[in-house]
Amino acid sequence: MLKLIVILIVICISWSIIIPSAKAEFCRQIKGHQVCIVKIKRSAKNYWEYRAAVKIDQEIRSIEIYDCRQRHRVTQEGDIIPFKSNGVGKLICRVLNK
Repeated sequence: MLKLIVILIVICISWSIIIPSAKAEFCRQIKGHQVCIVKIKRSAKNYWEYRAAVKIDQEIRSIEIYDCRQRHRVTQEGDIIPFKSNGVGKLICRVLNK
């Protein structure tokens, strides 16, 4: 009985190492571009802010801060860029604030 349990544990561990976990991306078409949210995390202190990595037409942007209250994003260099109409920032705020 103990051998059976050990064999099952070894099989489960080997499958979790061999078979990669599925990565789901949230994707939408915006103005002819495919926009996917690769990684996102909501700020615990400022609930209206999100840190997100976004992929636009297979090109991944670095993690940026999306401020849904002020309607702008802050790049890693500290540049403040206002949201465009029907852009990525509005998509993040509209979908995640439901």
